[in-house]
Amino acid sequence: MLALAANRTFRDSDGKLSLDAGAFAAALEFASQRDAIVLGKPAPAFFRSALATINCTEGEAVMIGDDAETDVAGALRIGFAHALLVRTGKYRHGDEGRFEPAPTATLRDISAAVDWILAKRREAG
Repeated sequence: MLALAANRTFRDSDGKLSLDAGAFAAALEFASQRDAIVLGKPAPAFFRSALATINCTEGEAVMIGDDAETDVAGALRIGFAHALLVRTGKYRHGDEGRFEPAPTATLRDISAAVDWILAKRREAG
């Protein structure tokens, strides 16, 4: 059984959170008593494949995402240098403390995340 992702929710067209593929994959795993192979986030192979396309190592990488569980914790679990949670998209108040590992930083939006990355680069010299 293949699952596209293990995400719990996504922000639907009505602006509310709806069940994502992960919830349905979990139900099918339970019913079939088989584990799904996850092709997308938070599977380590997904992140490593993305890094391979840009010739970047985990230790150099920074993930920016609105999902503290699959974007942020998934990237940090495989060794990304940093993972930044943005308060846009499906972010909900308190997400930064809901999952382990916690985000390196929680920022307003992608623009603030880019500023954070650029500041880190300046600090590194």
